[in-house]
This record gives sequence, structure tokens and C-alpha cells, in this order.
Amino acid sequence: MFTPETYTNRRNALRKEMKSGLILMPGNTEAAYNYPANTYGFRQDSNFSYFFGLDHPDFFGVMDIDNGVDYIFGNDVDMDDIIWMGHQPSVSQQAEGCGVKNTAPSSELSEFIGNAIRNKRTLHFVPSYRGETILLLSHLLGLNPLRLKDYVSKELIKGIVKLRSVKSEAEVAEIEKAVDVAYIMFTTGMKMAKAGVKEQEIVGAMEGISIAHGRPVSFPIILSINGQILHNHHHGNFLKEGRMLVMDGGSESSLLYASDITRTVPVGGKFSQRQKEIYEIVLNANLKSIAATAPGTLYRDCHYVACETIASGLKDLGLMKGDVKQAVAAGAHALFLPHGLGHMLGMDVHDMEGLGQINVGYDEEIQPSDQFGTAYLRMGRRLQPGFVVTNEPGIYFIPELIDLWKSEKKFTEFINYDKVDEYRDFGGIRIEDDILVTEHGCRVLGKPIPKTVADVETTMGM
Repeated sequence: MFTPETYTNRRNALRKEMKSGLILMPGNTEAAYNYPANTYGFRQDSNFSYFFGLDHPDFFGVMDIDNGVDYIFGNDVDMDDIIWMGHQPSVSQQAEGCGVKNTAPSSELSEFIGNAIRNKRTLHFVPSYRGETILLLSHLLGLNPLRLKDYVSKELIKGIVKLRSVKSEAEVAEIEKAVDVAYIMFTTGMKMAKAGVKEQEIVGAMEGISIAHGRPVSFPIILSINGQILHNHHHGNFLKEGRMLVMDGGSESSLLYASDITRTVPVGGKFSQRQKEIYEIVLNANLKSIAATAPGTLYRDCHYVACETIASGLKDLGLMKGDVKQAVAAGAHALFLPHGLGHMLGMDVHDMEGLGQINVGYDEEIQPSDQFGTAYLRMGRRLQPGFVVTNEPGIYFIPELIDLWKSEKKFTEFINYDKVDEYRDFGGIRIEDDILVTEHGCRVLGKPIPKTVADVETTMGM
């Protein structure tokens, strides 16, 4: 945990963003794997962890906006628990670690909330993503579980997004810890990427490294020689010479902060000329859009820097044609880059996405595009110092999408379909880094993970 003052200051800062009432912040429960006593590894709710920091199931936090008082509801362990789990600190002892003095058993929560309702106090809560939490809140508030989402507090969502978007130095340090673990994961994966190796072996090694150095991976690893499938979780292929291997993964720090990295490498350790040409276009898009990342800049504009870099590079290879800016404005580049440049990163790998992605990546100034490809840009808003974002451009050759656009004669003024057909078996390439926006620009977080052609080949040859 951070210091008790950190959590107290965070709760007080949230109060200042709110008018009145109570903030209800349930923590997570244990989640059963295949029967009640066999559970997944416990993962605390990110908002509860941010404001209360307690990594324990079945706690419920309440913040009284009007009176400046905070509460933790939860049960002390009994002898049966101690037999199986050993000695456990009491709820009040744990609450001291986050600066909360008022604790009560879970059995008193219903009456506490009931009194607030009878006194017509405003109750604030955010969308829930677990069924148990939805049922608990519905019971406490007397609401239909199917209608609970209609009563979430927009005021609370806005306040949380404002606070969690700007990372402190301590939070950045946690993210860098997670990136440093990712360095070991990815350099290990690079060295394993040889012909005949099964994808699953590399995934297992990478996941094991994350667990050995902290916590599980921050999301299920995406790893495949079929990199044209953006989120490919099938790991049954055997690596073959001539294929590119996309590896997209990250680790989670002990305080639940995530890393999210992608590297693409040639099976066997040496780029062919064709692979190198496409790879360096993606790398150039990565580097140029990072250089454009600075406070006061719309991240959507950084996205367009990457798009134009990719379109220009593909034009040099004869896959695209015409005016590059016009091609990007029309959306022709999305045949090769059908997603956005990146997203917020923090305690969630898609940070705060549970609060509604539009509330995190967009605001009153800028709204999402409805254009294919750019519509998937999760982060478009103006950057501020302390924001942490991913930068992940790519080039993909998706046979089904190529066939569809070709049959529709779509963007024939910008796309050379005959040349594109020569790359139908290519797969895809993506390169991703985690970026901190600073006072005057940005910096890539963590130990640099090899990404130039020379560095990748050197690492794979070790």
C-alpha cells in the first residue's frame, strides 16, 4: 500500500469534486473458478483500491461528502478462517492503513444505507461489472438489478476520471515496475521464437515471469503468428520460418498498476527484406507519434501522425497511392490500421474503462469519430502532464477485409489492390510502448524493450 495520507488525500480530493451525499464504493468478492471453494486469484476493484488501498475481499467503502467521514464495512475473521488462513489483522487494523477510523461489520451496512435513503441523502455509485456487486447494490438500494445502470452517478464518474487520469510520481513508479517485468517477459519471448516452438510454450513462460516477479499478467496475453487478428488468444500454432510473431502482454504490479507492451519479431531471429520494410514503417509511426505526444496536444492528432506515417510508407512500397493526407482523411489507411493509436493506462490496462470509455478518452471538447478504424480510437482528448497512454500503431493484412473492400471497389484511388494481394499471407505487425506525458513532452516508461531491427535481431540471437 501507499501511505495512509495518500488514500486520505485521494478521498478528500474526490469530495471536492462532489456536491453532497454518500459515495458507495464496494470492493470485490472472491470469484469462483468452478465451485465455491476453488476461486480465481483475488483481484480488488480498481476504484476501491485507488481510494482505500485494501487488498481484501468483501469490504465496502463509504465516503460521506458532507461530513468528511469515511467508513469501511467488513467482517473480522473467525476461528474457522484462522485454521485455514492463519492469523489475519482485524478490519479496524487494516483500515488504519488507509487512514479510515470508522469500521463496522458487514451486517450493519444495510441499515446504514437504509437510514441514508430515509433521510433522502444522495447516493453515488459507478457502474458495476461483476454480478455479485450488481446484486448487492440492488439489494441495498431497493432497485431492479437490470435498471441499476440507470442510476449511476455521472458526477462521481467525472470526479474519479479527473483524479485517476493524472498519475503521481509514486503511481508512475508502479507502472515502471510493471514495464520492467514486461522487459523480462518480452526478451524471453523473443529468444524462444524459433521454428517448431508452440505459441503456448511462449505464453506460459511469459505468464510465469509475471507471476514470479509480482502478480499475474495485466490481461490475457495476445500472441500469434496470425497477427492480422488483433486480439488473438489462440495459442495452438507452431512457429514457422517466414512468419512474424506478434506478442502483446503486460504485467501487474503488487499495487495493481499495469504495463501493456507489444513487440513483433521474425520467427528464427532474422527479418526478411519484405518483413523489414513493413516493420520499419510501423516503427517510424511509433517514433513519430511519440515525438508528437506533449501536453496540450489532442491524442487524436498523434493518432493521425501515425496514420499518415503508415500511409506514406505504404505508398513508397506501392501498396497505397495518391495524396497521403487525403487518403487518411477519407479513412483509406484503415485497411491496414483498423484501430486507434492507444488508450489510457493505469490500474486497469484500459484505464477506467469500466466507467465508460467515452468518459475516459473523450470530453466536451472532442467526441469519437464514426469513421471505420478511427472509431476504435479509445483516447482522443487533450493530453495533460501525468497522463499515461499506450502508443501502439500497426500494419495488418486481413484477407477478409481486403476481399470486402476490393469487391466494393472501395478507395481504389488510394489503394493498389493488386500489390496488396501479394501480402495476403503476411499477418500483422504492432509495436507498443507505455508513455508518460511530462511538463514539456513525454517519455517512454521502463527499461527499453528492444524494438529496432538491429536490437531485435541481436536479442533473438542471444
